[in-house]
Amino acid sequence: KQMIIDIIHPGSAGVSKKDIREKLASMYKADVEAIFVFGFKIQFGGGRSTGFALIYDNKEAALKLEPKFRLVRHGIGEGPKTSSKQRKEKKNRLKKLRGTAKTKGAKKPKE
Repeated sequence: KQMIIDIIHPGSAGVSKKDIREKLASMYKADVEAIFVFGFKIQFGGGRSTGFALIYDNKEAALKLEPKFRLVRHGIGEGPKTSSKQRKEKKNRLKKLRGTAKTKGAKKPKE
């Protein structure tokens, strides 16, 4: 299921995504791990938030269909292991190679 959520919360700054997921799980009788909420915008002046929610049948379906970055935010997936500087250096080394040499030349050249 996918839906746009309108949350009215007068007097409080905002509602945590964890609370929203738990509330949706009780409303739709779904597993909390299979619910993903994102893209929340708080109305100017507060009191109302609008966001997006996806409810999957089970956790396996969510792992298969959700983007990797959202799984990482959710605490299920794993983020990149290397630093951004290492990825950038590797990218620029590969730009100097052509064709199938790029798959072989992914390793750092010996100096």
